[in-house]
Amino acid sequence: MRIQSLILGVIIIITFFFANCANEDTSSKASTDSENLEQIYLTRGREVAQTTFATLSNNLQKAMQEGGVTNAVKYCNLSASPLVDSLENKYQASIRRTSLKTRNPNNQPSQIELNQLQAFQKKMDSGEKLKPVVQKIKGDQVAFYAPIHVMPLCQKCHGTIGETLLEEDYKVIQQLYPKDKAVGYVSGDLRGMWSITFPK
Repeated sequence: MRIQSLILGVIIIITFFFANCANEDTSSKASTDSENLEQIYLTRGREVAQTTFATLSNNLQKAMQEGGVTNAVKYCNLSASPLVDSLENKYQASIRRTSLKTRNPNNQPSQIELNQLQAFQKKMDSGEKLKPVVQKIKGDQVAFYAPIHVMPLCQKCHGTIGETLLEEDYKVIQQLYPKDKAVGYVSGDLRGMWSITFPK
């Protein structure tokens, strides 16, 4: 009986040991898979954001050179959305720019986006460097969020009225965007963020 009890004890110990090892392996694999998935969507999100930014920025600068802020604002109002739509088809993703202070009411943040914008702003206020983040949303979708900072050129349309943003230019902006809130920024401010959603 003693020998049988001893053998049974050894078997229980071995079983417990291997069960723990299996759990650790499964947990480690799940953690690795999650990290790989995050890296994949960080890479994809950066590519989409950089391409979209470069395309919009080049067209916007061209419009501004041809007709100043008035022409640039009209370009944003009429041509930016169709251009983004074409990039959405190319990348099979939803591409949005949103902000705590929007110009176009269609760009109002969802609750999830609002939470991330506030998190970015809080980090920035505390002096932290902002980095893109990836989140799972709606079960089968993955969102990429990246901060958008104000650059010197941005102030011509989003700066301080009467200073970096001329009053006559702002009158044109108000005609096209009567509910505009996107002014008063200085270079380096958090203008908003990219919100890019991929099907998982």
